[in-house]
Amino acid sequence: MVPESAESLPADVKRDMTTTATDLGALRLRLGEWLGTQVGATVTVGAVTRPPEAGMSNVSLLFDATWSRDGVEHQLDLVARMAPDADAVPVFPDYDLRRQYEVIAAVAANSDVPVPRLRWIEDSPQALGSPFVVMDRVEGHVPVDNPPYVFFGWYFDATPAERKALQDATVDVLARLHAIPDAAGTFPCLAADLDGDALRSHVNAQRAYYEWTRRVDGLQVPVIEHAFDWLEENWPDDPGEAVLSWGDSRIGNVIYREFEPVAVLDWEMAALGPREIDLAWFIFIHRFFQDIAEMFQQPGLPDVARRGDVVATYEALSGHRVRDLDFYLVYAALRHAIVMSQVKRRMIHFGEDVEPATPDEYVMHHVTLRAMLDGSYDWSGK
Repeated sequence: MVPESAESLPADVKRDMTTTATDLGALRLRLGEWLGTQVGATVTVGAVTRPPEAGMSNVSLLFDATWSRDGVEHQLDLVARMAPDADAVPVFPDYDLRRQYEVIAAVAANSDVPVPRLRWIEDSPQALGSPFVVMDRVEGHVPVDNPPYVFFGWYFDATPAERKALQDATVDVLARLHAIPDAAGTFPCLAADLDGDALRSHVNAQRAYYEWTRRVDGLQVPVIEHAFDWLEENWPDDPGEAVLSWGDSRIGNVIYREFEPVAVLDWEMAALGPREIDLAWFIFIHRFFQDIAEMFQQPGLPDVARRGDVVATYEALSGHRVRDLDFYLVYAALRHAIVMSQVKRRMIHFGEDVEPATPDEYVMHHVTLRAMLDGSYDWSGK
């Protein structure tokens, strides 16, 4: 049986996770005051809402703003992206909005990849309590994560040909991002993070992130520790050139119309690194959701993001031969394991979950990651 709505999903899949305690009414008034200083007029802000598909690493606010200046009426549909509340147990150690702003601006200036139009950035927390970016709202559809799109929804209901068209168009986005020339020069805010070669810097940053997640409880997660060791034992001989890595490369971070991308979102994980980092994340994140569907004896979407299909499409579009994919898939699973361990801590903090019996169970996909490490994960047909 295929679930028809969130209400028909298995109880363990329906998760309402606390992401912020922000008072939206108060923010509406403060947004209006702040926008007034930007446009030089009295601004009326409509109701402020949070999109149902919003992620956990930031606070996204939807609103419209109207004002009159020099006899001309102005109306904009906008989105403000803010760092999460400090008391909401953030997923990441910092949320550098200035860097995200610079990356989006450079992508817009140096490629035809669709990104939202940037309007303003506020570096000071004085106006709303934390820095924020304001950009144009882009209308369309997003394959949502919570509950996952592999259970129901517009993408689930699409035909196989439509799903393949969306997948290929999104892989094309990756190829176009990776083709931006002189990544280090074009994205100096990301080049500043390099310490040695790009892959080593990327992995070192993930190790530092893992240490940050355990700074309070000191918890060692054996499957994460093992995965770091596995990476060292299987390090690629030649990681290749460093390109712009979107970082969170998945269909849930794209707005679509008619199965075509119209806005690429969520740049907080952007970095410089090998192309395969994005490709492996794209493949693995869908496998993560598909494995959940199969665990609940649901069909999911087994025809989506199969590694052979993704690689073939990317190689045809980019002219780049994909290398060491098994390494990067393990790395993707490791990166996601660190994120999930922090999400677990957050849910325990807010009383939405209980402390698991073993440290590995802080990672939802610990069984999958173990199987990938020992070579027993079955990728056939995937």
